[in-house]
Amino acid sequence: MTTVLIITHSGDNESVEAVARAVAGRGGRAVRLDTDRFPTETRLAARYGGAGAGRVTFLAGAGEFDLSEVGAVWHRRLGVAARVTREMDPQLRAASVGESRASLLGVLAGLTAFRVDPEAAIRRAEHKPLQLRAARGLGLEVPRTLVTNDPAAARDFYAECGGRLVMKMLSSFAVYDREGRENVVFTNPVGREDLEDLTGLSLCPATFQERVEKRLELRATVVGRRVFTASIDSQSSARAAHDWRRDGVGLVDEWLPYTLPPEVEGGLLALMDYFGLNYGAADFILTPDDRHVFLEVNPSGEFFWLDGPELPISSALADVLLGLAPRRE
Repeated sequence: MTTVLIITHSGDNESVEAVARAVAGRGGRAVRLDTDRFPTETRLAARYGGAGAGRVTFLAGAGEFDLSEVGAVWHRRLGVAARVTREMDPQLRAASVGESRASLLGVLAGLTAFRVDPEAAIRRAEHKPLQLRAARGLGLEVPRTLVTNDPAAARDFYAECGGRLVMKMLSSFAVYDREGRENVVFTNPVGREDLEDLTGLSLCPATFQERVEKRLELRATVVGRRVFTASIDSQSSARAAHDWRRDGVGLVDEWLPYTLPPEVEGGLLALMDYFGLNYGAADFILTPDDRHVFLEVNPSGEFFWLDGPELPISSALADVLLGLAPRRE
Protein backbone atom coordinates (compact mmCIF):
# COMPACT_ATOMS: atom_id res chain seq x y z
CA MET A 1 0.00 0.00 0.00
CA THR A 2 1.46 3.35 -1.06
CA THR A 3 1.25 6.17 1.48
CA VAL A 4 0.75 9.66 0.04
CA LEU A 5 1.77 12.64 2.15
CA ILE A 6 -0.32 15.73 1.35
CA ILE A 7 1.50 18.92 2.33
CA THR A 8 -1.08 21.66 2.87
CA HIS A 9 -2.58 23.87 5.59
CA SER A 10 -5.74 23.63 7.66
CA GLY A 11 -7.59 26.32 5.66
CA ASP A 12 -7.21 24.57 2.31
CA ASN A 13 -10.28 23.74 0.22
CA GLU A 14 -12.08 20.53 -0.71
CA SER A 15 -9.45 19.52 -3.28
CA VAL A 16 -7.37 17.92 -0.53
CA GLU A 17 -10.16 15.63 0.64
CA ALA A 18 -11.14 14.82 -2.96
CA VAL A 19 -7.63 13.59 -3.75
CA ALA A 20 -7.40 11.76 -0.39
CA ARG A 21 -10.63 9.90 -1.16
CA ALA A 22 -9.37 9.02 -4.63
CA VAL A 23 -6.11 7.69 -3.16
CA ALA A 24 -8.03 5.56 -0.63
CA GLY A 25 -10.34 4.30 -3.36
CA ARG A 26 -7.29 2.94 -5.19
CA GLY A 27 -5.95 1.10 -2.17
CA GLY A 28 -3.53 3.79 -1.02
CA ARG A 29 -3.30 5.78 2.18
CA ALA A 30 -3.38 9.57 2.36
CA VAL A 31 -1.86 11.42 5.32
CA ARG A 32 -2.46 15.15 5.61
CA LEU A 33 0.24 17.45 6.99
CA ASP A 34 -1.22 20.85 7.88
CA THR A 35 1.93 22.94 7.87
CA ASP A 36 0.31 25.84 9.74
CA ARG A 37 0.09 23.58 12.81
CA PHE A 38 3.88 23.31 12.95
CA PRO A 39 5.57 24.01 15.36
CA THR A 40 2.74 24.99 17.72
CA GLU A 41 0.72 21.76 17.53
CA THR A 42 2.70 19.29 15.42
CA ARG A 43 5.87 17.78 16.82
CA LEU A 44 8.77 16.76 14.61
CA ALA A 45 11.62 14.44 15.53
CA ALA A 46 14.01 13.68 12.68
CA ARG A 47 17.04 11.52 13.38
CA TYR A 48 19.93 10.91 11.01
CA GLY A 49 22.68 8.34 11.26
CA GLY A 50 22.40 4.95 12.88
CA ALA A 51 18.92 3.49 12.77
CA GLY A 52 17.19 6.87 12.93
CA ALA A 53 14.42 7.92 10.57
CA GLY A 54 12.30 11.04 10.20
CA ARG A 55 9.17 10.95 12.32
CA VAL A 56 6.32 13.43 12.50
CA THR A 57 3.88 13.25 15.39
CA PHE A 58 0.44 14.70 14.70
CA LEU A 59 -1.27 15.76 17.92
CA ALA A 60 -4.69 15.47 16.27
CA GLY A 61 -6.04 13.11 13.68
CA ALA A 62 -3.26 10.93 12.32
CA GLY A 63 -1.38 10.35 15.57
CA GLU A 64 2.23 9.25 15.22
CA PHE A 65 3.45 8.86 11.67
CA ASP A 66 6.81 7.66 10.33
CA LEU A 67 8.02 9.58 7.27
CA SER A 68 9.88 6.51 6.03
CA GLU A 69 6.47 5.10 5.06
CA VAL A 70 5.88 7.83 2.47
CA GLY A 71 5.86 6.67 -1.14
CA ALA A 72 4.62 9.87 -2.77
CA VAL A 73 4.22 13.53 -1.83
CA TRP A 74 1.65 16.04 -3.07
CA HIS A 75 3.20 19.44 -2.44
CA ARG A 76 -0.07 21.35 -2.36
CA ARG A 77 0.18 24.41 -0.06
CA LEU A 78 2.48 25.82 2.63
CA GLY A 79 1.63 27.80 5.74
CA VAL A 80 4.52 26.96 8.07
CA ALA A 81 4.35 28.64 11.50
CA ALA A 82 1.18 30.58 10.67
CA ARG A 83 -0.10 29.91 14.21
CA VAL A 84 2.94 31.25 16.00
CA THR A 85 1.55 34.13 18.08
CA ARG A 86 2.08 37.63 16.76
CA GLU A 87 2.32 38.90 20.32
CA MET A 88 5.93 37.68 20.44
CA ASP A 89 8.81 40.06 20.06
CA PRO A 90 9.03 40.60 16.26
CA GLN A 91 12.66 39.45 16.10
CA LEU A 92 11.92 36.31 18.08
CA ARG A 93 8.86 35.55 15.98
CA ALA A 94 10.87 35.98 12.79
CA ALA A 95 13.43 33.52 14.15
CA SER A 96 10.70 31.05 15.10
CA VAL A 97 9.05 31.23 11.69
CA GLY A 98 12.33 31.06 9.79
CA GLU A 99 13.74 28.12 11.73
CA SER A 100 10.41 26.26 11.63
CA ARG A 101 10.25 26.63 7.87
CA ALA A 102 13.88 25.60 7.41
CA SER A 103 13.48 22.59 9.71
CA LEU A 104 10.26 21.23 8.25
CA LEU A 105 11.14 21.81 4.61
CA GLY A 106 14.63 20.45 5.22
CA VAL A 107 13.27 17.19 6.62
CA LEU A 108 10.72 16.88 3.81
CA ALA A 109 13.43 17.57 1.23
CA GLY A 110 15.27 14.50 2.52
CA LEU A 111 12.46 12.17 1.47
CA THR A 112 13.22 9.99 -1.54
CA ALA A 113 9.53 9.70 -2.45
CA PHE A 114 8.03 10.70 -5.78
CA ARG A 115 6.69 14.28 -5.71
CA VAL A 116 3.97 16.30 -7.34
CA ASP A 117 5.97 18.42 -7.58
CA PRO A 118 9.51 19.08 -6.25
CA GLU A 119 9.50 22.50 -4.61
CA ALA A 120 12.53 23.59 -6.64
CA ALA A 121 10.64 22.84 -9.87
CA ILE A 122 7.57 24.72 -8.61
CA ARG A 123 9.61 27.80 -7.65
CA ARG A 124 11.41 27.85 -11.02
CA ALA A 125 8.18 27.51 -12.98
CA GLU A 126 6.65 30.45 -11.09
CA HIS A 127 8.83 32.88 -13.07
CA LYS A 128 6.32 34.17 -15.64
CA PRO A 129 8.89 35.75 -18.02
CA LEU A 130 10.67 32.39 -18.19
CA GLN A 131 7.33 30.71 -18.94
CA LEU A 132 6.61 33.06 -21.83
CA ARG A 133 10.07 32.63 -23.35
CA ALA A 134 9.92 28.84 -23.04
CA ALA A 135 6.33 28.61 -24.31
CA ARG A 136 7.11 30.65 -27.40
CA GLY A 137 10.17 28.52 -28.07
CA LEU A 138 7.97 25.42 -27.93
CA GLY A 139 5.54 26.75 -30.52
CA LEU A 140 2.84 28.29 -28.34
CA GLU A 141 1.59 31.77 -29.21
CA VAL A 142 2.11 34.30 -26.42
CA PRO A 143 1.06 37.96 -26.16
CA ARG A 144 3.57 40.79 -26.43
CA THR A 145 4.63 41.53 -22.87
CA LEU A 146 6.66 44.19 -21.07
CA VAL A 147 7.89 43.98 -17.47
CA THR A 148 9.14 47.39 -16.37
CA ASN A 149 9.52 50.09 -13.76
CA ASP A 150 10.24 52.69 -16.47
CA PRO A 151 7.27 54.97 -17.32
CA ALA A 152 8.78 55.88 -20.70
CA ALA A 153 9.04 52.20 -21.66
CA ALA A 154 5.40 51.66 -20.66
CA ARG A 155 4.23 54.59 -22.82
CA ASP A 156 6.24 53.35 -25.80
CA PHE A 157 4.78 49.86 -25.38
CA TYR A 158 1.26 51.32 -25.23
CA ALA A 159 1.87 52.95 -28.61
CA GLU A 160 3.40 49.76 -30.02
CA CYS A 161 0.26 47.83 -29.05
CA GLY A 162 -2.04 50.44 -30.58
CA GLY A 163 -3.46 51.48 -27.23
CA ARG A 164 -4.74 47.96 -26.49
CA LEU A 165 -3.03 47.13 -23.24
CA VAL A 166 -3.69 45.47 -19.88
CA MET A 167 -1.65 45.62 -16.70
CA LYS A 168 -1.05 42.79 -14.25
CA MET A 169 1.38 41.72 -11.55
CA LEU A 170 3.86 38.86 -11.76
CA SER A 171 3.02 37.82 -8.19
CA SER A 172 -0.37 37.15 -6.65
CA PHE A 173 -1.27 39.36 -3.73
CA ALA A 174 -4.05 41.38 -2.16
CA VAL A 175 -4.16 44.89 -0.72
CA TYR A 176 -6.08 45.44 2.53
CA ASP A 177 -7.79 48.72 3.39
CA ARG A 178 -7.92 50.32 6.84
CA GLU A 179 -10.98 48.24 7.74
CA GLY A 180 -9.18 45.02 6.81
CA ARG A 181 -11.17 44.40 3.62
CA GLU A 182 -9.31 42.42 0.99
CA ASN A 183 -8.84 43.89 -2.47
CA VAL A 184 -7.36 41.34 -4.86
CA VAL A 185 -5.12 42.76 -7.58
CA PHE A 186 -6.68 41.68 -10.90
CA THR A 187 -5.75 42.25 -14.53
CA ASN A 188 -6.92 45.73 -15.59
CA PRO A 189 -7.12 47.58 -18.91
CA VAL A 190 -4.75 50.52 -19.41
CA GLY A 191 -6.09 53.76 -20.88
CA ARG A 192 -4.30 56.89 -22.04
CA GLU A 193 -5.23 58.63 -18.79
CA ASP A 194 -3.43 55.89 -16.83
CA LEU A 195 -0.20 56.72 -18.64
CA GLU A 196 -0.24 60.30 -17.40
CA ASP A 197 0.83 59.31 -13.90
CA LEU A 198 3.10 56.28 -13.71
CA THR A 199 5.27 57.47 -10.83
CA GLY A 200 4.24 54.38 -8.85
CA LEU A 201 6.30 52.23 -11.21
CA SER A 202 9.45 53.48 -9.51
CA LEU A 203 8.31 51.69 -6.34
CA CYS A 204 6.51 48.69 -7.83
CA PRO A 205 7.31 47.28 -11.28
CA ALA A 206 4.33 46.11 -13.32
CA THR A 207 3.68 43.83 -16.26
CA PHE A 208 2.05 45.29 -19.36
CA GLN A 209 0.58 42.96 -21.96
CA GLU A 210 -1.17 43.49 -25.26
CA ARG A 211 -4.92 43.08 -24.88
CA VAL A 212 -5.93 40.00 -26.84
CA GLU A 213 -9.50 39.79 -28.10
CA LYS A 214 -11.41 37.01 -26.35
CA ARG A 215 -14.03 34.60 -27.60
CA LEU A 216 -13.47 32.24 -24.69
CA GLU A 217 -11.06 31.91 -21.80
CA LEU A 218 -9.62 28.45 -21.19
CA ARG A 219 -8.22 26.68 -18.16
CA ALA A 220 -6.13 23.63 -19.08
CA THR A 221 -5.21 21.52 -16.05
CA VAL A 222 -2.28 19.18 -16.67
CA VAL A 223 -1.94 16.06 -14.53
CA GLY A 224 0.95 13.85 -15.60
CA ARG A 225 0.44 13.27 -19.32
CA ARG A 226 -3.26 14.15 -19.32
CA VAL A 227 -4.81 17.55 -20.01
CA PHE A 228 -8.26 18.54 -18.71
CA THR A 229 -9.49 21.71 -20.39
CA ALA A 230 -12.55 23.84 -19.67
CA SER A 231 -13.85 27.04 -21.28
CA ILE A 232 -15.75 30.06 -20.02
CA ASP A 233 -17.42 32.85 -21.94
CA SER A 234 -16.03 35.61 -19.76
CA GLN A 235 -17.40 38.24 -22.12
CA SER A 236 -20.92 37.37 -20.96
CA SER A 237 -20.17 39.22 -17.71
CA ALA A 238 -19.17 42.88 -17.70
CA ARG A 239 -17.24 42.34 -14.47
CA ALA A 240 -15.27 39.43 -15.93
CA ALA A 241 -14.47 40.97 -19.31
CA HIS A 242 -10.78 41.57 -18.53
CA ASP A 243 -10.31 38.96 -15.77
CA TRP A 244 -12.80 36.13 -15.24
CA ARG A 245 -11.81 35.92 -11.58
CA ARG A 246 -13.66 39.19 -10.89
CA ASP A 247 -16.92 37.27 -11.32
CA GLY A 248 -15.59 33.82 -10.53
CA VAL A 249 -18.44 32.90 -8.22
CA GLY A 250 -21.08 34.13 -10.66
CA LEU A 251 -19.55 32.14 -13.52
CA VAL A 252 -18.66 28.99 -11.59
CA ASP A 253 -21.47 26.95 -13.18
CA GLU A 254 -20.76 28.23 -16.69
CA TRP A 255 -17.55 26.30 -17.33
CA LEU A 256 -17.78 23.68 -20.08
CA PRO A 257 -15.37 20.93 -21.18
CA TYR A 258 -13.20 21.97 -24.12
CA THR A 259 -10.76 20.13 -26.38
CA LEU A 260 -7.48 21.84 -27.19
CA PRO A 261 -6.11 21.35 -30.72
CA PRO A 262 -3.44 18.60 -30.71
CA GLU A 263 -0.62 21.02 -31.51
CA VAL A 264 -1.57 23.33 -28.62
CA GLU A 265 -1.97 20.46 -26.17
CA GLY A 266 1.36 19.07 -27.37
CA GLY A 267 3.04 22.43 -26.80
CA LEU A 268 1.62 22.62 -23.29
CA LEU A 269 2.84 19.12 -22.43
CA ALA A 270 6.26 20.04 -23.82
CA LEU A 271 6.27 23.08 -21.52
CA MET A 272 5.53 20.81 -18.56
CA ASP A 273 8.41 18.58 -19.67
CA TYR A 274 10.64 21.66 -19.79
CA PHE A 275 9.83 22.54 -16.17
CA GLY A 276 9.68 18.94 -14.95
CA LEU A 277 6.16 19.36 -13.58
CA ASN A 278 3.41 16.77 -13.23
CA TYR A 279 0.78 19.37 -12.31
CA GLY A 280 -0.06 22.81 -13.63
CA ALA A 281 -3.10 24.98 -14.35
CA ALA A 282 -2.60 26.86 -17.62
CA ASP A 283 -4.62 29.82 -18.89
CA PHE A 284 -5.27 30.46 -22.59
CA ILE A 285 -7.37 32.90 -24.60
CA LEU A 286 -9.32 31.64 -27.59
CA THR A 287 -9.53 34.58 -29.99
CA PRO A 288 -12.43 35.30 -32.39
CA ASP A 289 -10.25 33.97 -35.23
CA ASP A 290 -9.59 30.69 -33.33
CA ARG A 291 -6.02 31.33 -32.16
CA HIS A 292 -5.02 29.86 -28.80
CA VAL A 293 -2.88 32.39 -26.93
CA PHE A 294 -0.97 31.12 -23.91
CA LEU A 295 -0.95 33.41 -20.86
CA GLU A 296 0.65 31.42 -18.04
CA VAL A 297 0.77 28.15 -16.15
CA ASN A 298 0.40 28.08 -12.38
CA PRO A 299 2.29 25.11 -10.90
CA SER A 300 0.02 25.25 -7.83
CA GLY A 301 -3.19 26.46 -9.50
CA GLU A 302 -6.66 25.64 -8.21
CA PHE A 303 -8.98 23.11 -9.81
CA PHE A 304 -11.75 22.44 -7.25
CA TRP A 305 -14.55 24.11 -9.26
CA LEU A 306 -13.73 22.07 -12.36
CA ASP A 307 -13.28 18.67 -10.73
CA GLY A 308 -16.05 16.19 -11.57
CA PRO A 309 -17.15 13.33 -13.81
CA GLU A 310 -16.32 15.18 -17.04
CA LEU A 311 -13.00 16.52 -15.77
CA PRO A 312 -11.83 13.97 -13.15
CA ILE A 313 -8.78 15.94 -12.01
CA SER A 314 -8.57 14.61 -8.44
CA SER A 315 -8.80 11.03 -9.70
CA ALA A 316 -6.02 11.70 -12.21
CA LEU A 317 -3.85 13.18 -9.46
CA ALA A 318 -4.35 10.06 -7.35
CA ASP A 319 -3.34 7.89 -10.32
CA VAL A 320 -0.13 9.88 -10.83
CA LEU A 321 0.74 9.88 -7.12
CA LEU A 322 0.22 6.10 -6.87
CA GLY A 323 2.12 5.37 -10.08
CA LEU A 324 -1.00 4.14 -11.88
CA ALA A 325 -0.65 6.60 -14.77
CA PRO A 326 2.27 7.92 -16.88
CA ARG A 327 4.20 10.64 -15.07
CA ARG A 328 7.41 12.65 -15.14
CA GLU A 329 9.84 10.99 -12.75
